[in-house]
Parts: sequence; structure tokens; C-alpha cells
Amino acid sequence: MPNIKSAKKRMRLNDKWNQRNRAKRSQLRTAIKHVLQSTDAEEAEALKRQAVTLIDRAATRRLVHPNRAARVKSRLARHVSSLG
Repeated sequence: MPNIKSAKKRMRLNDKWNQRNRAKRSQLRTAIKHVLQSTDAEEAEALKRQAVTLIDRAATRRLVHPNRAARVKSRLARHVSSLG
């Protein structure tokens, strides 16, 4: 446990951002899962568009690695094209 005021504040902020990042990452994984579970081509395309937006934003903010973002987007596109 920190004794210095700035270290205490840093600890609070780290906890706050940790919770925020965890929520965003969870939201991202859920969006990806919905696309992969979709069986209708039109619905999958709409879900993919939303998921790609979230993935790009997460990669820009370094929530996920940019290469991983590209790989996941490619995988989603391949899945959606296989449906239609």
C-alpha cells in the first residue's frame, strides 16, 4: 500500500482504467462472438460492421495489438463471406 499521496492517486487511476479497459475488451469479445454465431448473411454483415468499428477503435487506443485487430477483422470477413 502506498504512503505517498501521488502514488495513492496513481493507484486509484490505474484501478479506474483497468476496469474501463476490461469492460471495453469484454464488449469487443462479445461483438466478435455475435458475428461468428450469426447464420444469416445480412445480419452477420451488419454485426461485422459494428464489430470492425469497435476493433479499430480498440487498436487505435492500444487496447489490443494492431496486428491482432487485423487478424480478427480478416477472420470475421472470411466468415461473413462464407455465409453469403
